[in-house]
Amino acid sequence: MAADLSQIVKAYDVRGVVPDQWDESLAELFGAAFVRMTGASAIVTGHDMRPSSPGLSRAFARGAAAQGADVTEIGLCSTDQLYYASGALNLPGAMFTASHNPARYNGIKMCRMGAAPVGQDSGLAEIRELVERWSESGAPDPAARPGTVGARDTLADYAAHLRSLVDLTAIRPLKVVVDAGNGMGGHTVPSVLAGLPVDLVPMYFELDGTFPNHEANPLDPANLVDLQKRVREEGADLGLAFDGDADRCFVVDEQGDPVSPSAITALVAARELARHGGKGTVIHNLITSWTVPEVVAENGGTAMRTRVGHSFIKAEMARTGAIFGGEHSAHYYFRDFWNADTGMLAALHVLAALGGQGTPLSALVDQYDRYSGSGEINSTVADQADRLAAIRAAYQGRDDVTLDELDGLTVTAADWWFNVRPSNTEPLLRLNAEARDQATMAKVRDEALAIIRG
Repeated sequence: MAADLSQIVKAYDVRGVVPDQWDESLAELFGAAFVRMTGASAIVTGHDMRPSSPGLSRAFARGAAAQGADVTEIGLCSTDQLYYASGALNLPGAMFTASHNPARYNGIKMCRMGAAPVGQDSGLAEIRELVERWSESGAPDPAARPGTVGARDTLADYAAHLRSLVDLTAIRPLKVVVDAGNGMGGHTVPSVLAGLPVDLVPMYFELDGTFPNHEANPLDPANLVDLQKRVREEGADLGLAFDGDADRCFVVDEQGDPVSPSAITALVAARELARHGGKGTVIHNLITSWTVPEVVAENGGTAMRTRVGHSFIKAEMARTGAIFGGEHSAHYYFRDFWNADTGMLAALHVLAALGGQGTPLSALVDQYDRYSGSGEINSTVADQADRLAAIRAAYQGRDDVTLDELDGLTVTAADWWFNVRPSNTEPLLRLNAEARDQATMAKVRDEALAIIRG
């Protein structure tokens, strides 16, 4: 009987519970299918610190080699380190991680050569079809010449490449607390920050895919509490928190207060525009702050609004030649990093900006945090389409607002906006609201929630 992959093949990756939903035998078929889909004669693989990751990654390599591809295994790495290897070696790549999901999960993030994304519309549906067919009828015929499997260490080259993209030569000494959440930041941060005038205070750097201290998901405020406390205790200049595969980075200031990813997007956008002579396109998703397009325009750039999700951001960056892109979820994309996302490079920009002047981080980011935002508020609903229609009906026809449906429904007025988007995987509606002041934001947020929650 063919394996049912409907629960584990998502829009942009493979993800599920091991061994309940997938295992090494399926990983081997995914390796074979990846080579068939890409037509590659060589690929690169890497994996995170989860207990199941080495076995799954090795099984994938076996399947790929059986189809004739030479496999370079870079071993333990962050997701952006795998993207680096894919870009620098110009090879398709596969990263074994379930990012911030609990320990029993694992997954595969795949890319074509040059770190170009693989999603449902760019090869993932084809891979799923092959794996389902082979799981029913037996493994595919091997290639006439099997490929080889070899190892390569890319950590030092990855770290050097990131440091080459940010001028850190003149920064003042900084005390930085980093919470790696027992994830891959514990592997990459020491190498990337080596040689810089940084007093590094490590938290949970031990690689442990069972996440004994807290979930490696900094988007949840509960997982920032330890970092915030330590920053205040240490009198540090800032704190950084990475998710499990260390491709996202969250920042807290010297008071332990979280810095909005929109503010980080605006700060990095200004710096990247300066690097590129005050010209360039910056991509931002439609629920980042109004601050982002304002700062981009003030610094000579062109802002482009897109849907939420890395596949849309990366596609627009490739299409427009954009120099940078940012999302509210703390994913940051750079043209000089093959349009891929790297939280570590964003963190280096923050260190360079802070270390290049004398004010504390809270004062520095004030200029990039101009409005009051609600953050993302999830509501469980019985019928997503019905609730979206109710919101549309409530605001349609009003002279003081405009409506657009680029991604869910966005309602915009002179002093505020809100967006409501359905989740693709859960019966949820996600609300984000922003206004020029806190009182207006609270009023707009509560009015929208009242309709959403019926």
